[in-house]
Amino acid sequence: MARIVVLDTETTGLDPKRGDKLVEIGAVEMINRRFTGNNYHQYIQPERDVPMEAQAVHGITDEFLADKPIFATIADEFLAYIDGAELIIHNAPFDIGFLNNELQLLAKSRGIKLPRIGDICDINDSLVMARQKHPGQKNNLDALCRRYFIDNGHRELHGALLDAEILADVYLAMTGGQTSLLLADDNKDAASNQQVSQATQVVDGNDLKTVYASASELEAHANKLAVVAAAAGSQSVWQAMDEAGFD
Repeated sequence: MARIVVLDTETTGLDPKRGDKLVEIGAVEMINRRFTGNNYHQYIQPERDVPMEAQAVHGITDEFLADKPIFATIADEFLAYIDGAELIIHNAPFDIGFLNNELQLLAKSRGIKLPRIGDICDINDSLVMARQKHPGQKNNLDALCRRYFIDNGHRELHGALLDAEILADVYLAMTGGQTSLLLADDNKDAASNQQVSQATQVVDGNDLKTVYASASELEAHANKLAVVAAAAGSQSVWQAMDEAGFD
């Protein structure tokens, strides 16, 4: 069972070594490349002010965070959630740096030893992956959404959970196709299998009805081919056939 957690954070600034802290963690869980709905989202009281420059990026204010828990109260739950997962993070050193800094500060205050994120998780940087697939091109999240035809029009400000959800779609598109299926229970699986069985029965005789794709299905097909071409870095066979006039 391959468990992936796509993770993002929001912070008070750019450098934990200068006192910047976490204000939000968002994470999306996938098992075998399917969304499970078992996501993690937490706002965090950073025990310091949130500069206006940071508020302009994510919209999280001091007033909003006033009654939110500090990192120490959510650390155990968060570590249990990510334990053993493969983490997918865009520009991973940034987020991991903040998470490890919070853990180090907490360990010092408690007088105990806490793991670093890399001790309990595999970490993959989707920004590195994107730069390898698309060298010399913009590879921020907005650029990748345009490249892979992923709708992020609802993203007016940065948000950890929202960005993790978008990054999950981007990651799936970059690595061979995306799915938004929830893990089904056994009864749903059985019903689905029955429908597939009924739909694939062989029809006797040659008097078969021809069914043509609808306009929306053709559009979806064209969009999918564009995603394949973007991932491969070249035009697909089907696109070449269309341009050549093959039906």
